[in-house]
Amino acid sequence: MLLTIQSVSDLYPAASEIINFSANSRIFLFYGEMGAGKTTLIKALCECLGTNEPITSPTFSIVNEYIGAKNKIYHFDFYRLKNQTEALDMGCEEYFYSGAYCFIEWPEKIPDLLPEHYIAIKINITGENSRQIIIKKDLI
Repeated sequence: MLLTIQSVSDLYPAASEIINFSANSRIFLFYGEMGAGKTTLIKALCECLGTNEPITSPTFSIVNEYIGAKNKIYHFDFYRLKNQTEALDMGCEEYFYSGAYCFIEWPEKIPDLLPEHYIAIKINITGENSRQIIIKKDLI
């Protein structure tokens, strides 16, 4: 699936399409350079899932937990990890297999720990406010 975002106002409809496309998938891997809009898209996805909490990047905490309308949501940012052992030590696998939504930024930092099934989302910067979002099931 390919989505084109021209402005921030396009994010909520795009997030709704992504949730519908994902069906029963709960693991989402986000790829894109720094500043591509991974956290901003995750915020829109969380809003689609019914959370009213402020969504912030878990850059220092590694994981943030939110409560959606029907599910828990875990938002990970693995950018600061030095190795995969750090993710294991924080119990990432328990989160991944909890049945909750897991939005994972910088999954390339933990390639050996990722679940077998997931939705991969690649964000490409195409302009100051525009993005191309490529969504695939179980493929990077």
